Amino acid sequence: MPAFLLNSSTGKRALVLDPRTKLLLLVTMAVFVLGGLGGVQMENFRLALSVVPVFFLLFSMKWRAAFVFTFLFSVFYLMQIFLIPVTSGIVNFLVIAMTGIVTRFMPSIAMAYFVMSTTTVSEFVAAMERMHLPDQIVIPMSVIFRFFPTVGEEFTAINDAMRMRGVRFGGGKVTAMLEYRLIPMMICSVKIGEELSASALTRGLGAPVKRTNICRIGFRFPDVLALALCLLAFGMWILNSFFA
Repeated sequence: MPAFLLNSSTGKRALVLDPRTKLLLLVTMAVFVLGGLGGVQMENFRLALSVVPVFFLLFSMKWRAAFVFTFLFSVFYLMQIFLIPVTSGIVNFLVIAMTGIVTRFMPSIAMAYFVMSTTTVSEFVAAMERMHLPDQIVIPMSVIFRFFPTVGEEFTAINDAMRMRGVRFGGGKVTAMLEYRLIPMMICSVKIGEELSASALTRGLGAPVKRTNICRIGFRFPDVLALALCLLAFGMWILNSFFA
Protein backbone atom coordinates (compact mmCIF):
# COMPACT_ATOMS: atom_id res chain seq x y z
CA MET A 1 0.00 0.00 0.00
CA PRO A 2 1.42 3.41 -0.88
CA ALA A 3 2.86 5.39 1.97
CA PHE A 4 0.81 8.50 1.24
CA LEU A 5 -2.53 6.96 2.19
CA LEU A 6 -4.04 8.90 5.06
CA ASN A 7 -0.80 10.63 5.96
CA SER A 8 -0.23 14.04 7.53
CA SER A 9 0.06 16.12 4.35
CA THR A 10 -2.59 16.85 1.77
CA GLY A 11 -0.43 17.65 -1.24
CA LYS A 12 -2.02 19.20 -4.31
CA ARG A 13 -5.72 18.54 -4.63
CA ALA A 14 -7.85 20.20 -7.28
CA LEU A 15 -10.99 18.79 -5.69
CA VAL A 16 -11.55 19.16 -1.95
CA LEU A 17 -14.41 17.23 -0.37
CA ASP A 18 -15.45 16.87 3.23
CA PRO A 19 -14.46 13.46 4.63
CA ARG A 20 -18.09 12.78 5.54
CA THR A 21 -19.09 13.30 1.91
CA LYS A 22 -16.38 10.88 0.81
CA LEU A 23 -17.60 8.25 3.23
CA LEU A 24 -21.17 8.65 1.97
CA LEU A 25 -19.94 8.28 -1.61
CA LEU A 26 -18.07 5.13 -0.66
CA VAL A 27 -21.14 3.69 1.06
CA THR A 28 -23.32 4.56 -1.94
CA MET A 29 -20.87 2.91 -4.31
CA ALA A 30 -20.67 -0.21 -2.17
CA VAL A 31 -24.44 -0.49 -1.73
CA PHE A 32 -25.51 0.04 -5.33
CA VAL A 33 -22.57 -1.17 -7.43
CA LEU A 34 -21.02 -3.84 -5.22
CA GLY A 35 -24.21 -4.88 -3.47
CA GLY A 36 -26.44 -4.56 -6.54
CA LEU A 37 -29.23 -2.77 -4.69
CA GLY A 38 -32.15 -2.03 -7.00
CA GLY A 39 -31.66 -5.03 -9.25
CA VAL A 40 -32.21 -4.88 -12.98
CA GLN A 41 -34.33 -1.73 -12.74
CA MET A 42 -31.27 0.35 -11.84
CA GLU A 43 -28.81 -1.34 -14.17
CA ASN A 44 -28.24 1.76 -16.34
CA PHE A 45 -27.89 4.04 -13.34
CA ARG A 46 -25.50 1.54 -11.77
CA LEU A 47 -23.31 1.71 -14.86
CA ALA A 48 -23.28 5.51 -14.74
CA LEU A 49 -22.46 5.37 -11.03
CA SER A 50 -19.52 3.05 -11.77
CA VAL A 51 -17.88 5.78 -13.87
CA VAL A 52 -18.07 8.39 -11.10
CA PRO A 53 -14.76 7.38 -9.40
CA VAL A 54 -12.89 8.20 -12.63
CA PHE A 55 -13.92 11.86 -12.42
CA PHE A 56 -12.96 12.11 -8.75
CA LEU A 57 -9.57 10.56 -9.47
CA LEU A 58 -8.98 12.91 -12.42
CA PHE A 59 -9.96 16.00 -10.44
CA SER A 60 -7.62 14.82 -7.67
CA MET A 61 -4.77 14.47 -10.21
CA LYS A 62 -4.55 10.70 -9.72
CA TRP A 63 -3.85 10.11 -13.42
CA ARG A 64 -2.36 6.65 -13.13
CA ALA A 65 -5.11 5.32 -10.89
CA ALA A 66 -7.78 6.76 -13.18
CA PHE A 67 -6.19 5.15 -16.24
CA VAL A 68 -5.81 1.74 -14.57
CA PHE A 69 -9.37 1.72 -13.32
CA THR A 70 -10.78 2.87 -16.67
CA PHE A 71 -8.77 0.29 -18.60
CA LEU A 72 -9.64 -2.67 -16.38
CA PHE A 73 -13.31 -1.78 -16.04
CA SER A 74 -13.69 -1.19 -19.78
CA VAL A 75 -11.99 -4.47 -20.73
CA PHE A 76 -14.07 -6.61 -18.39
CA TYR A 77 -17.30 -4.77 -19.16
CA LEU A 78 -16.76 -5.36 -22.89
CA MET A 79 -16.00 -9.00 -22.13
CA GLN A 80 -19.27 -9.17 -20.26
CA ILE A 81 -21.17 -7.81 -23.26
CA PHE A 82 -19.51 -9.68 -26.13
CA LEU A 83 -18.14 -12.95 -24.68
CA ILE A 84 -20.95 -14.13 -22.44
CA PRO A 85 -23.49 -14.57 -25.29
CA VAL A 86 -21.05 -16.54 -27.48
CA THR A 87 -19.56 -18.87 -24.86
CA SER A 88 -20.93 -21.89 -23.05
CA GLY A 89 -20.03 -24.42 -20.41
CA ILE A 90 -17.08 -23.85 -18.12
CA VAL A 91 -15.76 -21.00 -20.26
CA ASN A 92 -19.05 -19.15 -19.92
CA PHE A 93 -18.99 -19.70 -16.17
CA LEU A 94 -15.43 -18.36 -15.87
CA VAL A 95 -16.23 -15.30 -17.99
CA ILE A 96 -19.34 -14.52 -15.94
CA ALA A 97 -17.44 -14.95 -12.68
CA MET A 98 -14.44 -12.82 -13.69
CA THR A 99 -16.41 -10.01 -15.31
CA GLY A 100 -18.97 -9.95 -12.52
CA ILE A 101 -16.34 -9.71 -9.80
CA VAL A 102 -14.26 -7.03 -11.53
CA THR A 103 -17.16 -4.82 -12.68
CA ARG A 104 -18.69 -4.92 -9.21
CA PHE A 105 -15.56 -4.57 -7.10
CA MET A 106 -13.49 -2.13 -9.18
CA PRO A 107 -15.72 0.98 -8.72
CA SER A 108 -15.78 0.52 -4.95
CA ILE A 109 -12.03 -0.09 -4.86
CA ALA A 110 -11.40 3.03 -6.95
CA MET A 111 -13.64 5.11 -4.68
CA ALA A 112 -11.93 3.71 -1.58
CA TYR A 113 -8.55 4.62 -3.09
CA PHE A 114 -9.80 8.16 -3.74
CA VAL A 115 -11.08 8.48 -0.17
CA MET A 116 -7.90 7.21 1.45
CA SER A 117 -5.40 8.98 -0.82
CA THR A 118 -7.06 12.40 -0.45
CA THR A 119 -7.90 12.32 3.26
CA THR A 120 -5.38 13.03 5.98
CA VAL A 121 -5.56 11.55 9.46
CA SER A 122 -6.34 14.98 10.93
CA GLU A 123 -9.25 15.44 8.53
CA PHE A 124 -10.54 11.96 9.26
CA VAL A 125 -10.40 12.44 13.03
CA ALA A 126 -12.03 15.88 12.77
CA ALA A 127 -14.85 14.44 10.65
CA MET A 128 -15.43 11.60 13.10
CA GLU A 129 -15.58 14.09 15.96
CA ARG A 130 -18.06 16.23 14.02
CA MET A 131 -20.21 13.11 13.74
CA HIS A 132 -19.98 12.75 17.55
CA LEU A 133 -18.57 9.25 17.39
CA PRO A 134 -17.11 7.96 20.67
CA ASP A 135 -13.37 7.79 21.23
CA GLN A 136 -13.64 4.00 21.41
CA ILE A 137 -14.27 4.12 17.65
CA VAL A 138 -12.22 7.16 16.58
CA ILE A 139 -8.94 6.15 18.24
CA PRO A 140 -8.77 2.55 16.92
CA MET A 141 -9.76 3.65 13.41
CA SER A 142 -7.15 6.42 13.33
CA VAL A 143 -4.50 3.95 14.49
CA ILE A 144 -5.59 1.35 11.93
CA PHE A 145 -5.50 3.79 9.02
CA ARG A 146 -1.98 4.88 9.92
CA PHE A 147 -0.94 1.28 10.54
CA PHE A 148 -1.26 0.04 6.95
CA PRO A 149 0.88 2.76 5.28
CA THR A 150 3.57 2.30 7.92
CA VAL A 151 3.55 -1.47 7.44
CA GLY A 152 3.78 -0.90 3.68
CA GLU A 153 6.92 1.17 4.16
CA GLU A 154 8.46 -1.50 6.39
CA PHE A 155 7.56 -4.24 3.92
CA THR A 156 9.24 -2.32 1.08
CA ALA A 157 12.37 -1.79 3.18
CA ILE A 158 12.53 -5.49 4.08
CA ASN A 159 12.09 -6.49 0.44
CA ASP A 160 14.90 -4.15 -0.61
CA ALA A 161 17.19 -5.53 2.09
CA MET A 162 16.46 -9.15 1.16
CA ARG A 163 16.87 -8.43 -2.54
CA MET A 164 20.33 -7.00 -1.88
CA ARG A 165 21.21 -10.24 -0.09
CA GLY A 166 19.88 -12.40 -2.92
CA VAL A 167 16.90 -13.80 -1.00
CA ARG A 168 14.20 -14.28 -3.66
CA PHE A 169 11.68 -16.79 -4.87
CA GLY A 170 13.38 -19.66 -6.66
CA GLY A 171 16.97 -20.70 -6.42
CA GLY A 172 16.17 -23.06 -3.55
CA LYS A 173 15.69 -20.21 -1.08
CA VAL A 174 11.95 -20.33 -0.52
CA THR A 175 12.37 -21.23 3.16
CA ALA A 176 14.86 -18.40 3.55
CA MET A 177 12.37 -16.02 1.95
CA LEU A 178 9.71 -17.04 4.46
CA GLU A 179 12.09 -16.79 7.37
CA TYR A 180 13.84 -13.54 6.50
CA ARG A 181 10.76 -11.63 5.29
CA LEU A 182 7.70 -12.85 7.17
CA ILE A 183 9.25 -13.01 10.63
CA PRO A 184 10.70 -9.45 10.49
CA MET A 185 7.36 -8.29 9.08
CA MET A 186 5.46 -9.83 12.00
CA ILE A 187 7.82 -8.32 14.56
CA CYS A 188 7.64 -4.90 12.87
CA SER A 189 3.84 -5.05 12.77
CA VAL A 190 3.61 -5.59 16.52
CA LYS A 191 6.09 -2.79 17.18
CA ILE A 192 4.33 -0.41 14.79
CA GLY A 193 0.97 -1.06 16.46
CA GLU A 194 2.40 -0.23 19.89
CA GLU A 195 4.11 2.93 18.64
CA LEU A 196 1.01 4.21 16.84
CA SER A 197 -1.15 3.57 19.88
CA ALA A 198 1.29 5.54 22.04
CA SER A 199 1.42 8.29 19.41
CA ALA A 200 -2.37 8.55 19.34
CA LEU A 201 -2.54 8.95 23.11
CA THR A 202 0.33 11.46 23.06
CA ARG A 203 -1.58 13.59 20.54
CA GLY A 204 -4.47 13.83 22.98
CA LEU A 205 -6.94 11.49 21.32
CA GLY A 206 -7.79 9.90 24.65
CA ALA A 207 -7.96 13.12 26.67
CA PRO A 208 -11.19 13.86 28.58
CA VAL A 209 -11.36 17.40 27.15
CA LYS A 210 -12.36 18.42 23.63
CA ARG A 211 -9.46 18.13 21.19
CA THR A 212 -8.68 21.00 18.83
CA ASN A 213 -7.75 20.54 15.18
CA ILE A 214 -5.98 22.89 12.79
CA CYS A 215 -7.42 21.40 9.59
CA ARG A 216 -10.55 22.90 8.10
CA ILE A 217 -13.41 20.68 7.08
CA GLY A 218 -16.89 21.64 5.97
CA PHE A 219 -19.41 21.30 3.20
CA ARG A 220 -18.75 23.25 -0.01
CA PHE A 221 -20.34 23.34 -3.45
CA PRO A 222 -18.63 20.10 -4.63
CA ASP A 223 -19.97 18.42 -1.50
CA VAL A 224 -23.49 19.54 -2.41
CA LEU A 225 -23.15 17.95 -5.86
CA ALA A 226 -21.80 14.72 -4.41
CA LEU A 227 -24.54 14.58 -1.78
CA ALA A 228 -27.14 15.21 -4.48
CA LEU A 229 -25.79 12.24 -6.43
CA CYS A 230 -26.07 10.00 -3.37
CA LEU A 231 -29.60 11.22 -2.62
CA LEU A 232 -30.54 10.64 -6.25
CA ALA A 233 -29.36 7.03 -6.04
CA PHE A 234 -31.33 6.28 -2.89
CA GLY A 235 -34.33 8.25 -4.16
CA MET A 236 -34.44 6.23 -7.37
CA TRP A 237 -34.25 3.00 -5.39
CA ILE A 238 -37.12 4.07 -3.13
CA LEU A 239 -39.28 5.06 -6.12
CA ASN A 240 -38.55 1.83 -7.95
CA SER A 241 -39.37 -0.18 -4.82
CA PHE A 242 -42.60 1.76 -4.28
CA PHE A 243 -43.91 1.43 -7.85
CA ALA A 244 -42.65 -2.10 -8.46
